[in-house]
Formats: sequence, structure tokens, C-alpha cells
Amino acid sequence: MYSLRIMHPNIASRIRLLPVMHGLTGILFLFNAIGIYRSPQPNWFLVVFFLLLGGASLLFPFTMKRFKKFSDVNTIARMIQAFVCLTGSLYFLSHLQPITGLLLFAVGIGLAYVGWMEYKIFQPVFIKLDITGITLPTTFSKRLIGWNELNNVILRNDLFTIDFKNNRIIQLEVLDEPGKEQREALNAFCTSRTN
Repeated sequence: MYSLRIMHPNIASRIRLLPVMHGLTGILFLFNAIGIYRSPQPNWFLVVFFLLLGGASLLFPFTMKRFKKFSDVNTIARMIQAFVCLTGSLYFLSHLQPITGLLLFAVGIGLAYVGWMEYKIFQPVFIKLDITGITLPTTFSKRLIGWNELNNVILRNDLFTIDFKNNRIIQLEVLDEPGKEQREALNAFCTSRTN
């Protein structure tokens, strides 16, 4: 019946984890450079490559706010990190270092998954309101909240507030705020369903 375009509810926790994930990946690349350097015949190109990529991964969280299309840049950074981990695992496997190679392969798969999840979370999603309840997006699926679980639901300015009967509140930022008439109609609909 009603649909509002919002930012994903899990985006705040994801943004807090971004610097940690990029930092850990950068440290892993620096350890790869050290491992290649300490081999009997070091590949100097790979040592410099892993040093530069490790430094770039460590610095990325400090520069990410400068990008206008942050989610696109983050996705590209994750793809590069995952690709380097997956291809770097081949180098270590071919140089008879199976533990390092398998670790890099696992990290590459994990980074690809994290990159896909971040891409999905940074995309705008829709919250739907109908006579059965409110459908919220979650990380993997959707969650239906019945009207009988709610005290109050209101859209004010660009903030959609859901007040539960168990004293829990969810506030979601609306990207495309409806006009005054549509907002009043939506609030009247929500009031009729919660009372």
C-alpha cells in the first residue's frame, strides 16, 4: 500500500567496521611482503607490490570520506583486495608455502563475500507498509512486523520512527521524503492500524 525508500538499517554498524576490515587486510598484505622478502630468492616486484597495497589499504579508511561515491569506491577496493588475495595464494602455493597460500585463499573468499554484503547494504532499499504490517529489509531477507506489536509509527521530516510495545524504537532515514499530503495520509494510515 505504501512504500518508502530508505538507507539499509544495518548501514551504521557496517560503516563502523569498514576501517577495521581494510586495516586488517593492509596488515595481511604487509606480512605477505615480509614473507616474500625473507624467502631464499625474494621477488622484489611482489615485495614492493604488497608493501604499496598494504599501505594503501591501511590509508583507505582515512581518505574514504573524500569520495562522493563512497560505496562504489569501497566496492572496487574490496574487489581488488579479494583478487590480490586469491591470486597471491597461487604464488605462495607454487613456492611450497601451503599454509600461507590456503590462508590467503580463505581470506580472498571472505573479502569477496564481505564486499558483496557491503555492496548490498549500501544500496537504498524500500520499507513497505500494508494492512498486515511493516516489511523491513534485513541482511539476508525481509522481516514483517505486525501492527499488533507496535505502539506508534510516524513519519516526521525525513525520519521514519517505529515504536514497539516492548519499548524498543527503530528510526530509519527516508531518502525520498513524500509531500505533505502523502506524509499526512501515511501517518493517518499508521495511526489507524496501531490504535
